[in-house]
Formats: sequence, structure tokens, C-alpha cells
Amino acid sequence: MTITRLSRKIYLENIREVEAVSTEADILKSSRVVAVVGLSSNPERHSYQVASYLKEQGYRIIPVNPRESAVLGEVAYPDLSSIPQAVDVVDVFRRPEDVPAIVEQAIKIGSKAVWMQEGVVNEAAAARAREAGLLVVMDKCMFKEHRELKKAGEI
Repeated sequence: MTITRLSRKIYLENIREVEAVSTEADILKSSRVVAVVGLSSNPERHSYQVASYLKEQGYRIIPVNPRESAVLGEVAYPDLSSIPQAVDVVDVFRRPEDVPAIVEQAIKIGSKAVWMQEGVVNEAAAARAREAGLLVVMDKCMFKEHRELKKAGEI
């Protein structure tokens, strides 16, 4: 690889990193209502811990789990289409193969963003969400990203 090609590669990687940080910050700054798909009432689960933190930070949490009736004092819904109010971002704690159907529901309800938690990667679903105009974050923890941006004074 020549120096020019190497420089271009590093430049493009840095641009992607800046774009990713901007997307995460944009979502966290502009969103107030977070539908958490796969939210469990078990305090040991990551979904519960992340949603609890977000609620403490002032976000309105909407649990989405057909096995729950309420989580964190909020009524739980079986799916995104059942939620009777607007949702800013859909935070996904489900297996990658479940994400395409969740993205379709997120598009249908008019969500502005889809956030796939750590370990949740589905490139086709992410592309579909972007095509529909949604912001997308994949394979990152909303709690960790919020905490880092808050520590940096960006939130």
C-alpha cells in the first residue's frame, strides 16, 4: 500500500468514527422517548440496567416485551405497533435475526432512530433503516455511550 492509499484509508476511518460519534450524540441529545425492545424485569439483565440508567437520566422508557406487563414502573407493550405514543428511538436487546422485523415496526411507527445494543449486528436491517431515513447505531451500548458523552460535557 502506498503512503497515499494508507493516508486515504486512515482519513476514511477517522471520518467514519466522527460520523458514528455524531450519530450517537445526535440520537442521545434529540431523543426523549426510548422504546426498549426485549426489556426484562430482571435487575440482573443488561436491558434492565441500561433502561434504569436512561430513566434516571430523564428519558421516558417504554418497555417492549410480550412476556412483561410492567418494567421500571412503566406499562410494557408486546410490540412497537402497540405503543400509543410517539417513540424517538428504538433500543434493541434482541438477537440479530430478530432485528429486521423490529426495524420494519420502527419504520412503521415513525421512530427517528434504531439503536442495536452491544452484540447486536444486522447489516441488512441497518441498511433498511437508513434507507427509510432512520439514524442507526449498531453494536454499542446506549448506557456506555451516554455516560461517555456526559463525562465529556457533550450532553
